[in-house]
Amino acid sequence: MAESVVTENGEGGDATRRDFIHIAAGAAAVGAGAMLAWPLINSMNPAADTLALASIEFDMTKVQEGQQIVIKWQGKPVFVRYRTARELQEAVSTPLSALKDPQADADRVKDGHEKYLVVLGNCTHLGCIPTFGSGDYGGWFCPCHGSHYDTSGRIRKGPAPTNLVVPEYAYLSDTRIKIG
Repeated sequence: MAESVVTENGEGGDATRRDFIHIAAGAAAVGAGAMLAWPLINSMNPAADTLALASIEFDMTKVQEGQQIVIKWQGKPVFVRYRTARELQEAVSTPLSALKDPQADADRVKDGHEKYLVVLGNCTHLGCIPTFGSGDYGGWFCPCHGSHYDTSGRIRKGPAPTNLVVPEYAYLSDTRIKIG
């Protein structure tokens, strides 16, 4: 018959072994739980390709007067337009009462950089891509459903409910902007 060894605190040696097994099993369970939870938690992080597009910088010297450049930001087209003096005058002189979604041109551009207009290139009706210069108001025209925008990207005619969206952007210098 095997004898049980009694320690100073009066417990047998088997109790100490049993405690170790419980602690080891608990640690293994925590480790297994963390290994199972990690893929789920990691899947909630944004994809690496969208992180790179969270903000984008653009050099405005690439746009000549009267020209529009389309850049891609967060998978959406962004129109960067260098407006001519005539386009700028038309945008500023349009009375707000003539607009479906009243917004002054000054609210759509940055102070000191009124000649540049930065808008998302998606029609606010169903998300189509409008074309420049073919509309009734000198701005954009959405050929899918007939929305007409002026030189400030404001809706003037058609089914679109609101103006072209001005994304969050800031000037880093006189010739460089950061979108997003």
